[in-house]
Amino acid sequence: MSILITGAAGFIGSNFAHLIKQKTNEKIIALDALTYAGNRENINSIEDDQFIFENANICNEEYLKKIFEQYKIKKVIHFAAESHVDRSILSSDPFIQTNIVGTQRLLDVSREFNIERFVHVSTDEVYGTLGPKDPAFTELHQIQPNSPYAASKASSDLLVRSYVETFNFPALITRCSNNYGPYQFPEKLIPLMIHNATSGKSLPVYGDGLNIRDWVHVSDHCEAVYTVLEKGQVGEVYNIGGECELTNITIVKQIIDAVGASSDQIKYVKDRLGHDFRYAMNIDKIKNDLGWSPKVHFNDGLKSTIDWYKTNNEWLSRVVSGEYQTYYKEQYQ
Repeated sequence: MSILITGAAGFIGSNFAHLIKQKTNEKIIALDALTYAGNRENINSIEDDQFIFENANICNEEYLKKIFEQYKIKKVIHFAAESHVDRSILSSDPFIQTNIVGTQRLLDVSREFNIERFVHVSTDEVYGTLGPKDPAFTELHQIQPNSPYAASKASSDLLVRSYVETFNFPALITRCSNNYGPYQFPEKLIPLMIHNATSGKSLPVYGDGLNIRDWVHVSDHCEAVYTVLEKGQVGEVYNIGGECELTNITIVKQIIDAVGASSDQIKYVKDRLGHDFRYAMNIDKIKNDLGWSPKVHFNDGLKSTIDWYKTNNEWLSRVVSGEYQTYYKEQYQ
């Protein structure tokens, strides 16, 4: 029996791969299309006879069937997704193809091979936005996405739910708040600010920087996903968050202080189209039903993340070359 991790060379997927490698003796198949955000370096240290990498796109149904048959896949943890809101505003097509069509094909192949467990990893952004005093999202909150990215993830969530209801498919859904930690591609806020602050570059902040996000360290998120895989109830949705709401500008200033940069590097840029004001997650359900809660305090997590990027500067230099430079100029300059 084997476990399939899709998106296993990406940020969260690779962190989960390192975690589950320590927790199971089962064969693990790591699948990734190795687009700009997927990096095989993230997992090559754990590749062996138990942990096997497959370079494939989840939209390729025939290749999926080959993998499921060859490795006798019985559990799937589905991280693979286009995940950056800004890129979805520039072009939504890759998000429709990967997040919706890819999920549908993965579901169909998983059904065909009678898998035992399917964890679909989603996002708090499917819920939309909150006002400053609104209660945090619960799993019963109405889905009302406000970006092409969020709409594509909401669509994949609904596909998964429909397979549970129609086919009695053994799926569960997790929805997580903003992640940070090692191996995160530097288009996201925290690694972008670490990289630019330590390089003496400007720190582009959307609007007034007062948009609020709930932050959870990627190690906590991965532990939560593993808990859902092992203990969650089929058909249920589980919110995952860090119970740590901060404005974007607060985080930028913390990074400036931590690395000894200058506040003069802050550059306020035109706000993102349709920018959600606030996300916040109520995680009572996963706490009470499954016994999971976040353990990494944000200040500690941010410090260790900054240290990781400083230690792995060569990794960072390689991933910000090429296509990323074109995207960065288009987005911020």
